[in-house]
Amino acid sequence: MLTERTIRNFKPETKTKRLFDAGGLYLEVSPTGSKWWRLKYRYAGKEKRLALGVFPRVTLKEARNARDDARRMLDKGNDPGQARKAEKAVRNELTADSFEAVAREWFKKFSPNWAETHASKILGRLETDIFPWLGSRPIRQINAPELLAVVRRIEARGALDTAHRALLNCGQVFRYAVATGRADRDPSGDLKGALPAPKGKHHATITEPKAIGALMRAIEDYQGDHVTRCALKLAPLLFVRPGELRRAEWLEVDLDKAEWRLPAEKMKARVPHVVPLSLQALTVLRDLQPLTGGGKYLFPGVRGRERAMSENTVNAALRRMGYSKGEMTGHGFRSMASTILNEQGWHRDAIERQLAHGERDAVRAAYNYAEHLPERRKMMQAWADYLDGLRQGAQVISLMPRKLKS
Repeated sequence: MLTERTIRNFKPETKTKRLFDAGGLYLEVSPTGSKWWRLKYRYAGKEKRLALGVFPRVTLKEARNARDDARRMLDKGNDPGQARKAEKAVRNELTADSFEAVAREWFKKFSPNWAETHASKILGRLETDIFPWLGSRPIRQINAPELLAVVRRIEARGALDTAHRALLNCGQVFRYAVATGRADRDPSGDLKGALPAPKGKHHATITEPKAIGALMRAIEDYQGDHVTRCALKLAPLLFVRPGELRRAEWLEVDLDKAEWRLPAEKMKARVPHVVPLSLQALTVLRDLQPLTGGGKYLFPGVRGRERAMSENTVNAALRRMGYSKGEMTGHGFRSMASTILNEQGWHRDAIERQLAHGERDAVRAAYNYAEHLPERRKMMQAWADYLDGLRQGAQVISLMPRKLKS
């Protein structure tokens, strides 16, 4: 019979040595000093061996208990080695069908059709708020109360909107699991109304004409980095999403045609987008071109021209100009333009198309990204003229679309 002391004091030899205990249990000691527990047994007339772990991680007592369990299985006519293989197969199957495995498969399949920032936010949300608690669970076994407990963790830290988005993403994963035969139903559907409704999220903006004029003058007088100043000037003129502006590339801009054409992969709705360039926008771009035109991006980052400007640059510049987060944001230029242009009577569809708001019919959107382009050209020039007038402090009354000459 072996003892813990005997095992610990045994010195490795030049050949593998077996130290026998009882009931077929022995310790196999390699020349390198590794000590493996083995069980020798016979089943159906054949001699077999079963690995029981490594000493000292598996103690002598634990090895004996494992031997006794295997012996009881043999007494019932079962092969402990085959039972071990069956358990391993079940574990592998459960791992393959875990929530995290299915979620990553779903993400890999669909994320190529999403904008890069949208995809990274979804994956980050899952990795931070969902996988630590549900990731290893077999997706078929997850129920509504268990899912609710996880999203309430997010709610508890005051991130109600994130909790709703996480629940939405989980529902997408569950429905994918149902479609691929790894879940019976989507439990997120049972949680409708279980979270408080999120408060409406509005990007801070300015829509009062005098205040807009003051903002335009502040931008004109900005004393910081000139590249940042150009980004600030273009933000109200083009009113694209902040991420689209900071990642703008010179290859996408045609100064002769007065157009900026954004490829589908850069757009939130994954549809190409055309931004007509007003005379004022062209002036800013021609001023910027000698500085950054030799590189990829209109607005390269301060740490290297191979990367785009930081997402915080425009907002930081607004703060430096004295505008708080609750007063104005880079995204707020879109709301500003939308509000004023609608008030001025421009065709709503032309405004929505210029804002690149998602088209419900993706096929139609792919073919109609240039829809209303002639009117949009007129609108963008009229908008730039309107901003110029406000900046100069004039009492500007924008021309209505029907009065514009072609």
